[in-house]
Amino acid sequence: MRMPQVSVAMVVCNAQQFLAEAIESVLAQTFIDFEFLIGDFGSTDDSKAIIAAYTANDNRIKFLELPKSGLVEARNAACCHAQGNYVAVMDADDVCLPNRLRWEVEFMERHPDVGVVGGATDWIDAGGRSLGVHDFPTEDREIKSALETRFPFCHPTLLIRNAAFKTVGGYRKAFAFAHDYDLGVRLAERFECANLEQVVLKYRIHPGQVSLRKQKQQTLCRLAAQASVPFRRSGKPDPLDGAGEITPATLVALGVPEARQRNILAADGRNWIRSMVAAGEHSAALAAAADLLNTDCKDIEAWQIADLHLTMARLYWKQGHILQAAGAATRAVAKRPLILGRPLKALIRRDQPGE
Repeated sequence: MRMPQVSVAMVVCNAQQFLAEAIESVLAQTFIDFEFLIGDFGSTDDSKAIIAAYTANDNRIKFLELPKSGLVEARNAACCHAQGNYVAVMDADDVCLPNRLRWEVEFMERHPDVGVVGGATDWIDAGGRSLGVHDFPTEDREIKSALETRFPFCHPTLLIRNAAFKTVGGYRKAFAFAHDYDLGVRLAERFECANLEQVVLKYRIHPGQVSLRKQKQQTLCRLAAQASVPFRRSGKPDPLDGAGEITPATLVALGVPEARQRNILAADGRNWIRSMVAAGEHSAALAAAADLLNTDCKDIEAWQIADLHLTMARLYWKQGHILQAAGAATRAVAKRPLILGRPLKALIRRDQPGE
């Protein structure tokens, strides 16, 4: 029996809201030599029924009913079933553009030294409205430089050589909330990397995607992935191989001070809040900003705290809560008077109360 060239691997847990659109976007690919592995790892909504209905009508789909587990274990389990030369990552709330697989496979066939390729994305909100195109560095040197501090890919755009995925040992359990970043770092240590300039995926931004609590854990995992690199480069055992969880204490033991952890947690939290604002999820952004400000801020730079207060002021203004907006703006100025140098329109822009 001839094996497919690509194995699309998607794992699902209570994803009924966007699942059908995600599945249909894969089935509509102009590249057709693929199997579609859909692993459900504990859904209690209608996700399993949706998957079963598509499975009955398309023999490219293989429905994997996985044991209830974490996301990392589910991704590894799905990828273990992959028979293709390439593994294409897909998430249950995103939308592939029709030429995604064709463009990525053609690129990999022309570049045998590349182990992983991604592509640009069009960010969309819960309703499918475009929030703007996000692109990534395309050259191996640029990508590896960026990996020192951030993830210069969009995970559900990745096409990975199956052999490369196995060589690095797949995803690591301890990096549950940054398993994509940790995988990317380890792939880049052994293989060349690339991103396509073309938009290959509509990447959905919505509150259910990742909570602020999970975003904090994501930051800790990213810092741990960075801290483990010098051990591997020097030929020493990776101290995080087999680790069960990444905690602030884990990072301190790896040489990452708590003060640095708090500063980076605040910066990443602000980025998450900006994404929620861009998606029009103002209530989620407001709650997240308040949550950040209620944490231990002693090591967080004053400008970051002031910026959070100013963000809350703008969000209150949008909702028509003028007194709360004024209070938040006052707290921003009290924390960092230089913020007065920003034009008033930085607060109100063209927004009117209630809009």
